[in-house]
Amino acid sequence: MTNISAHGLGGADDLPIPANLAIAGGTAALTISFAVLLLAWRKARFDTPSHELLVPPPIARVLDGPALKIALRALGLLFLGFMLWPAVLGPNDLTNPVFGVAYAWLWVGLVPVSLLFGSAYRAVNPVRTLLELLDKAVGRTPGDRHSDGRGEGLRPYPPWLGYWPASLGLFAFVWLELVSPDGTDLDFVRLWFALYAAAMLVGWAVFGTAWVSRADPFEVYSTLVGHLSPWSRNTAGRLVLVSPLRNLARISPEAGLVAVVAVLLGSTAYDSWSSSVTWIRFVQSNSIDLTRLGTGLMLLIIVIVGITFTAASMATGVGPQGTPRRELPRRLAHSIVPIIVGYMIAHYLTFLVEYGQQTLILISDPGGTGANLFGTADLEINYWLSQHPSVVASIKVLAIVTGHVLGVIAAHDRSLTLLARRHLIIGQLALLFAMVGYTFMGLYLLFGA
Repeated sequence: MTNISAHGLGGADDLPIPANLAIAGGTAALTISFAVLLLAWRKARFDTPSHELLVPPPIARVLDGPALKIALRALGLLFLGFMLWPAVLGPNDLTNPVFGVAYAWLWVGLVPVSLLFGSAYRAVNPVRTLLELLDKAVGRTPGDRHSDGRGEGLRPYPPWLGYWPASLGLFAFVWLELVSPDGTDLDFVRLWFALYAAAMLVGWAVFGTAWVSRADPFEVYSTLVGHLSPWSRNTAGRLVLVSPLRNLARISPEAGLVAVVAVLLGSTAYDSWSSSVTWIRFVQSNSIDLTRLGTGLMLLIIVIVGITFTAASMATGVGPQGTPRRELPRRLAHSIVPIIVGYMIAHYLTFLVEYGQQTLILISDPGGTGANLFGTADLEINYWLSQHPSVVASIKVLAIVTGHVLGVIAAHDRSLTLLARRHLIIGQLALLFAMVGYTFMGLYLLFGA
């Protein structure tokens, strides 16, 4: 990250096993998993509304009730209001908690929170809350009162637009975080969030709150990861508990979904590669502007991820009555979400734990005046993870391998509903090769960074 170490420990010297053995073992685990699936998993299990456990009515009434919703929305607004203090009046240096809240708590912290509670950010999203209050002020029906959640706007949200706005927003944020030389300049970060708020407002004016569901980068990010949680809803809209992979299969295969997962996966890979010795030597040997180099490299990696996944998904035969070939990538894109989560855990675990603690300390002094509003300013950071690099490195390898194995399972289960039986094996090989490549590169970058 820009001027903030986003990496935990976990280079080749930290691992309890040789690098080549970890990489070979990871890719072998993926290949073996696929072979087992072909033999033992011959019927799709996740695309049918079954094996759901209804949340007991007393608990469901609380979780779906207006009291909890209002409390969470109020909490989001209160936190936004509080963060305006350091954003406007705080010091322009890394003692300002704005940077830790944005890069550690918001961006990385969304992963574990969404894994536990589902689409957590939607529940507290202050931008959504403010826009829904505007809905009421102008006499519009809030989006969550429509059966399709579309919201009222000047025009309906076009299906072809899908998640494309979110992919652009996500790219803009990871560029701010990982490439921009002004990522830790308070004025520039304020400008970024002001433009983000303006984009949400303009989109809401045209399309209603459907725009937030498809364009807010943080809400879309949280919602995708939240599909790996056990919390879901059945066809009647009731709260249910399901297996995470069954919930994952319920991600809506809309336009732009491949672009979203490519940005999330590619930007994390870029962050690893930008810390490698090879890249550092290349930068030092060239006079090209570092921001241009970084922007070009991150775009290149994202495009490579998107193209390889799209090509691998479409490299199969489809029957005359089958799914159109052009729709296969978006219908299989949900399988990349576990891989993204694995990468995020592997890459940012130490950063979240340790810089997250530092942010908790700094947030008691939002104005940089020596205050201790919440009694956390005197806390000390626990560096247990950094002091146990073998534990950290093992978690990282396990996270990457587990994410890819879950991705293979999700892709195989969906393929059983998309591909003709005569194409079931050959049709999945290209996607398997792509995922093996992602596994190899993920572990390679983990060791090389």
